[in-house]
Amino acid sequence: MIYIEKYHLIRLTGITVLDLLLSLRDEKSMAMYTTKGLDHLGLVAGMCEEIGIAKIIDQVLPEQRPDKHITCGQLVVAMILNGLGFVGRTLHMYPEYFKERPVERLLGKGIKMEHINDDALGRCLDQLYEAGVSGIYQTLSAQVVDLLNLPCEAINLDSTSIHVDGNYEHDEDCKSIKLVRGYSRDHRPELNQVVLNLITENQAGIPVYMQAASGNINDNEGFKNIVKHHISSLKAAQNARYFIADAALYVAETIQSLDEQGQLFISRAPQKLKLVKLAIAQQESLSFEALDNGYSGAWLDSDYGGVKQRWLLVRSEQAKKREQHTLNKRMLKESTDSQKSFKKLNRLRFSCPSDANQALQIWLKSHAFVAINNSEIIKHPVFKQSGRPKLGQIPDSYEYQITGQLYSSLKTREERLMEKGMFMLATNDLSDKLTMEKMLGLYKSQQSVEKGFRFLKSPDFLTSSLYLKKPERIEALLMVMTCCLMVYAALEHKIRQELKAKSLYFPNLKYKPYQNPTARWVFFCFQGIHVLTISGDQQRVLNIEERNRTIIDCLGDIYRQIYS
Repeated sequence: MIYIEKYHLIRLTGITVLDLLLSLRDEKSMAMYTTKGLDHLGLVAGMCEEIGIAKIIDQVLPEQRPDKHITCGQLVVAMILNGLGFVGRTLHMYPEYFKERPVERLLGKGIKMEHINDDALGRCLDQLYEAGVSGIYQTLSAQVVDLLNLPCEAINLDSTSIHVDGNYEHDEDCKSIKLVRGYSRDHRPELNQVVLNLITENQAGIPVYMQAASGNINDNEGFKNIVKHHISSLKAAQNARYFIADAALYVAETIQSLDEQGQLFISRAPQKLKLVKLAIAQQESLSFEALDNGYSGAWLDSDYGGVKQRWLLVRSEQAKKREQHTLNKRMLKESTDSQKSFKKLNRLRFSCPSDANQALQIWLKSHAFVAINNSEIIKHPVFKQSGRPKLGQIPDSYEYQITGQLYSSLKTREERLMEKGMFMLATNDLSDKLTMEKMLGLYKSQQSVEKGFRFLKSPDFLTSSLYLKKPERIEALLMVMTCCLMVYAALEHKIRQELKAKSLYFPNLKYKPYQNPTARWVFFCFQGIHVLTISGDQQRVLNIEERNRTIIDCLGDIYRQIYS
């Protein structure tokens, strides 16, 4: 083990240690050696180069100053490297972050850390917004889908909200998104929100389309706009057979638009629909067919919204047990709360029987799991004069009090239990080729979008604190964040694909051979890889282990060159 620059303790691999010891005899020679952390960023940079992110963006934004040291495309790659470095640095901290990295090896010859500053990044985000971030991203995603040779049988739509810091002025004529308060999935309703709509393909979870929206838009409206204005271009680019989304898609106007454009869809029908409630209530009369993993299903015909469809009522035994346990806990808690609340109601006095009865009905509506036995409204005389009333004295007025015995409603519990573990899927594919198993499997691929949102909203990622000067820049930054997810998912898919194709294995957490590692675990295993620069021009890559070499050889020449 040897000290380099008196700061880094490095394990040396592949160089003659004796020669290095002789050259480090004095302080002057020590200044000739520098180390930079490469880690897993070489994998990220390699995938960015393989996709051609910088080239594609520079083709879209060709008007760049000739005196610029770094192009807009290279700046986007720099932001992706930062985002997938899992350090959550803000824009003004980028030069400090790249101070510790081999910038030229990652971004290209002649690029220095000082070129990646907040002014250059801000101008880059402005240019991306002016060129149209959704269109640019769709071009990049089409390249990735083609590169990985993904079949893209189905695409999945979902949305999430991200809270932003700071206050933003909004011009009524401005076409950019509005950062305002709305429904917060992060449970931060006091902060302004921005909504991110994503469409992913269902094999690798690659986002194929992204769109930023104002913080107060609801999913029904947002999904309707995407279907109305963008589904035709998505169909032409991806040629996906099925368009899949959750219950927010299932609005009459939206499914009519999909059907008119010849797009097959699979969606969850909302449980609040009367027809869905009726089907669940009459489930005993339906013929359920057993499916895999504890599921069973029954077909129903429907023409909801004027669109001919098949509905699949799905019953899940696992979900029913899980939801039954949750229901029991909820009933126990609400029963305890109801007892306390009913005691308070008993102590109240009302001026007339109708007021008392109205208060009782309101209370019963808000406590669905309990009922009252022998309820009675008692009449109490009221005397204005203090002291004990005289015999036969007529009261000045009367007050009314509610009494009764509280008990848990088993009927309500049984009604709720009937709904547990049940959900309705809807499709306009009337062919026999779409079986129950296939339809259920395609809908469950919706988890790929939710997985992507969990990744984007991880505390280690770029969004831990989102603040920029203008809403336009935040919209552009959302595109960069989606590019991070795209690169991450593409790397993970390619690693797994190549390991299986070449019959190679990567050790998992228990050091057992594995062919489906997550990209996050692979990134962790690449920690500690450094680039040692000797005398300003000679470079050595240190600490590459056998497991790292397996991944590098699987991925190909671009990655070998970065880690050579």
